[in-house]
Amino acid sequence: MERYQIIIAYDGTDFHGSQYQPDVRTIQREIETALHRLEWTGKSVIFSSRTDTGVHAAGQVAAFDMDWNHSPDDLRNALNALLPNDVAIKKLIQCSRDFQPRFHAVSRKYRYRIYCQPIRDPIKERFAWRVWPRPDFEIMKITSNFMLGVHDFSSFGNPTSTDGTTIRKVNSVQWRTDEDDITFEIVANAFLYHMVRRLIFVFIQIGQKNMEVGEFYDFINNPQPNPIQGLAPSQGLHLIEINYPVD
Repeated sequence: MERYQIIIAYDGTDFHGSQYQPDVRTIQREIETALHRLEWTGKSVIFSSRTDTGVHAAGQVAAFDMDWNHSPDDLRNALNALLPNDVAIKKLIQCSRDFQPRFHAVSRKYRYRIYCQPIRDPIKERFAWRVWPRPDFEIMKITSNFMLGVHDFSSFGNPTSTDGTTIRKVNSVQWRTDEDDITFEIVANAFLYHMVRRLIFVFIQIGQKNMEVGEFYDFINNPQPNPIQGLAPSQGLHLIEINYPVD
């Protein structure tokens, strides 16, 4: 019995998130169904990060144990032949038996896509949030720097377990703009539930002059549970990559 690490890409539009839920379509359910067709006898695939309904991924990481008498590439190809068109295994490798996708991760990178147009674009709408009027790009960029480093982010999300901490370390933030498109990227050691989507909602409020920069500063430096009611739509959020120690 060997342990395999997989990197998964998916269009999250028609999924109820990544983690298994009874009677609904999830990424874990699709992958486990494909594995069972290859005579897999395991109980569950272990995921690194949980993504919500409608969230996309280019670099979700998971692991499972399996007896397989062929090469890892053959296993990857066999799984992709059985998976639906909106999910694919990008990479599959044999890894250490004690590899834990969630607990061994040292950082995660998310991207959020926004486009600024007065009329909806049905193609862009699938993978980005339409915002109008156009927010002030520079003020959002400046504001986001307040969250670099280690902070209590309880104003922006809930812990991932009942006794979990809300302390997170943000390694980097980056904004890019290209005509009507705005992209935000954030790298942190881990994220709270809804953290990125709530951050984006607040940035847009500030960029559209509906909220002051000082309010964001208070959210970071004087955190309180659930002071923010808004949430950016899920379709703009993309899990880009998860990083592990080199060894």
